[in-house]
Amino acid sequence: MLPAGLKESISKVRSSVAYAISAIAHWDWPEAWPDLFQQLMQALTSTDQNAVHGAMRVLTEFTREVTDIQMPQMAPVILPEMYKIFTRAEAYSIRTRSRAVVIFTTCANMISAMGDLDKGARALLHPFLPQFIEAFVHSLQVPDGVASDSGIKMEVLKAVTTLVKNYPKQMAPYMSSILQPVWTTLTESVTIYVRTVVNNVEEMDDPADSDGEVLGFENLVFSIFEFVHGLIETPKFRKIVRKSMDHLLYYVILYMQITEEQVHLWTNSPDQFVEDEDEDTFSYSVRISAQDLLLAIASEFQGDTTMGICSATMRHLQEAEVAKNSGTDPNWWKVHEACMLTLGSIKDLIIDQLHENKLNFDVSSFLQNIVLADLNLSVSPFLLGRALWVASRFTLLMSPEMMQRFLQSTVAGLQESQPPSVRISAARAIYGFCDYLKSSDNTQMILPYLEPIMHGLVTLAMQFAADVLALVMETIYTVLTVDKNFTASCETKTVPLTIAIFLKYNSDPLITALCQDIFKVYSQNEMAQPMLQQRLLPTIISVLQAPTDKVPPGMPSNCLDVLCTMVRHSPQPLHGLMISEAFPAAAKCTLSSEDNATMQSGGECLRAYVSVACDQISQWQDDQNRSGLWYVIQVANQMLDPRTSEFTAAFVGKLVSTLLSKVGPALGENLELLLRAVLSKMQQAETLSVMQNLVLVFAQLVHTQLDALLNFLTSVPGPTGASALEFVLTEWCSRQHLFYGAYETKVSTVALCKLLQHSINSNDSRLQDIQIKGDQIFSTSDGILTRSKCATAPERWTMVPVLVKMYKLIINELSNQVETNLSKSQIEDEEDEENDWEEEDNNEDGAAGDSSETVTLLSLLDKYSPASDYSGYDFDGDEEEDEEDQDALNDPLYKVNLQQYLTEFLQQLSQQPYYGTFSAHHSDCERKVLSTIGINT
Repeated sequence: MLPAGLKESISKVRSSVAYAISAIAHWDWPEAWPDLFQQLMQALTSTDQNAVHGAMRVLTEFTREVTDIQMPQMAPVILPEMYKIFTRAEAYSIRTRSRAVVIFTTCANMISAMGDLDKGARALLHPFLPQFIEAFVHSLQVPDGVASDSGIKMEVLKAVTTLVKNYPKQMAPYMSSILQPVWTTLTESVTIYVRTVVNNVEEMDDPADSDGEVLGFENLVFSIFEFVHGLIETPKFRKIVRKSMDHLLYYVILYMQITEEQVHLWTNSPDQFVEDEDEDTFSYSVRISAQDLLLAIASEFQGDTTMGICSATMRHLQEAEVAKNSGTDPNWWKVHEACMLTLGSIKDLIIDQLHENKLNFDVSSFLQNIVLADLNLSVSPFLLGRALWVASRFTLLMSPEMMQRFLQSTVAGLQESQPPSVRISAARAIYGFCDYLKSSDNTQMILPYLEPIMHGLVTLAMQFAADVLALVMETIYTVLTVDKNFTASCETKTVPLTIAIFLKYNSDPLITALCQDIFKVYSQNEMAQPMLQQRLLPTIISVLQAPTDKVPPGMPSNCLDVLCTMVRHSPQPLHGLMISEAFPAAAKCTLSSEDNATMQSGGECLRAYVSVACDQISQWQDDQNRSGLWYVIQVANQMLDPRTSEFTAAFVGKLVSTLLSKVGPALGENLELLLRAVLSKMQQAETLSVMQNLVLVFAQLVHTQLDALLNFLTSVPGPTGASALEFVLTEWCSRQHLFYGAYETKVSTVALCKLLQHSINSNDSRLQDIQIKGDQIFSTSDGILTRSKCATAPERWTMVPVLVKMYKLIINELSNQVETNLSKSQIEDEEDEENDWEEEDNNEDGAAGDSSETVTLLSLLDKYSPASDYSGYDFDGDEEEDEEDQDALNDPLYKVNLQQYLTEFLQQLSQQPYYGTFSAHHSDCERKVLSTIGINT
């Protein structure tokens, strides 16, 4: 009954029937519905266009969900029919033929994925490739008309791209015949695109698919770019892109021009202008797609790219100059803007090549004769804005006189009389100028302009919202970091503005984070910090003291974050108001809240107080003689309460650890109560981050109070009746390999080393008697391990002493450290090595020449062993660059070179007479790791 519905004259009915048949076929074909494909083939070969459309819809949907079991039966039946439909332009419509290509592409992708596991699977497609490729080449050569349009060419290019990326060996003989029509499509399309989309001087009759969706001409351009991306990503074909790079880049720049639609949109919506032109935009357009392709080429070919781009740019600028002087093209400025965008996007490459004398390009002449000249014209605000932006990108190559001129122009661009796009671009340019001048320690040049700059930015912030406001606030923050005296002098303007914005946009995480950055700058400024506290603290305190229903959701959490920032970065001892008013407000707000975010922020805020002002809060008392420490302990206990969500304990471990390190024995009986609460929360926790946080409390105590910790854990029962020591070590060791964070990994791993060493030195039976899971046992006698077998057969593990498990985890962490450091070394080597493209050309026919090929840890260890000879063996703090936790930064463990520490620990352990107790449990992988540090077992 259902197949008959494919002939319905109503398109929506046919589509609904097609979806239903596809869903049923996914489960029933071929066993329960063996004649389905015969029925579909009859529909495809009939003269009824409705039946053909319905059958194609079924196949389109079905191939998207086809399984690897069904594909071997489907491909030989479907692919010949798709070829017939695609090549019979006189019998089938363009849209039906396009669907045939879509189905082919879907099958090709699926067969390729199957080939990753079964090499023979690709043979399903091989018999059909020659005829399809020949048909694709011919289709790209057919001019638009009754038999072809941009929609079908788009699908053909997608299919060819799939073949290039997944079947490079089979595609190699056909590349010469494919490249010519693709290149012709690229070059001919740019003329159409510029006239119909960029300059809008002609109307474009975009095709529509069978569902009525318009297939914009831009989609064809996207497909061309994806094809080039495919060539770049495929080692066998990269040299094709390199050989034609100059010409390719010339056309890519043309696709980067601003369109008339964008001019209209950005003029009326400054927020959209900021979003579309941001480096991390989520928007998508031909302009952005062309930029992505440009950056992909630059990343892959670097030195060759700079020469090609500079050559293409100069050619465009010369042609635009002719058009400008002749008056034949009023849109010449769009080419200028695209050229500036191009050069600014790869400025690092250009500067590096110039410094190494590998590039002949006069940046000064470009800035003087093109950029400055365009700033004196009023042809388009978008050209003026781009000129300011590109100037800020090449500050390093400017003379002092030229920089003064650009700074003056940028300040002028901020004026209220300028169009929004110019003011926004000026803000972006200021960010660039400040960033460079700070890094080069040459801020004196911009000091005379800081006051008008700040005035312009503050005015801009007061007039716009959302994306524009976020950009301006980020720029204000950057300007405030240039000079401390200036920062203090403009406090009366910036702090009230920032407070107002913080209160108004408290639900916007980006803007609140930027406000917090500005508050941090003023907290660190000795001259302005008192005024900041005078203005900001009353606001924060009033929010924290207000009833929950009187403040917007999330506001208390944000205020606690700001207070935490102020506590962390204000001079010590803290101002009286921060202790007497802000601290109790924060503590009481946290205790009275049921919101997870507020409780987490409150816990971090109180941890900051304990960390930097422990004595002050210990001495402070409320009207009932309860000290600040009492409040902190109450907050910690509340967050550890088993009745609360486990996510409230996401950071409580850090709070408890800070309390233990700063107060220690002075906690008295509260110390044991806190540790019992941590144990109780561990029994409830399921999330890794929460469990890691709680385990680290005990790991920290291993470093500071090991004996007291062991005594406590052995005296307290665990959930199973055994000691809490066994419970903690079992949970710890079962998750240690999953722990994350450079600092956290050091704390836990070094703690394991200390526990192991303690047990050996003291012969501590409390540790030696504990048995836990060791390695998982995989049976090889039962054939292939299917999902059903996994479901019915329980996991099996060896049981080993906990000390052996610790030892294995230490080896595992050493291998992780070696692998991480080797990866860093490889990245550095790739960044430092000279461009040797000819040598790469000789190797590109094989995957071995691809530097991105995945390598195993063991192969790396073979190359670099022993570890002590590894060039990156010395401490490298790169992994800690992103660490923002001040308590972690102040911990001596933070500076430990973990790879070196573990290497020395294991080497010393291997020299001991009892080492055989551990070596008897080695796996092959562990032996391999140990051999790299000179331990052979």
